[in-house]
Amino acid sequence: MTNKRKSLSQIKLSDLQREKLKSEIKAFYIDERGEEIGMIEQMQLLELFEEKLAPVIYNKALDDAKRWYAQMIENAESDYYVLYKTEN
Repeated sequence: MTNKRKSLSQIKLSDLQREKLKSEIKAFYIDERGEEIGMIEQMQLLELFEEKLAPVIYNKALDDAKRWYAQMIENAESDYYVLYKTEN
C-alpha cells in the first residue's frame, strides 16, 4: 500500500476539530440529558465515534461520490450523442 493510500485510511482530526467536537458532545449531554460530562468521558466518546462511526460515514460518502460521478459520466455520454449530426 502506498503512503498516500495509507494516510487516507488514517484520517486524523486537527486539535481544533477535536476540541469543537468535545464541546458539542458536552453541550449535547447538557441539553438532551441534563447531565454534565467530564473531559475524560468527552474524549472517550470522541474516540469511540472516530473508531466506530467515522469509517462508516466516510465509506458512505465515498459510495455517494461514486454514484454521483457515475451519473455525471452517464449524462456526459448522453449529451455527447445529442451533438451528433445526421449524415445524409
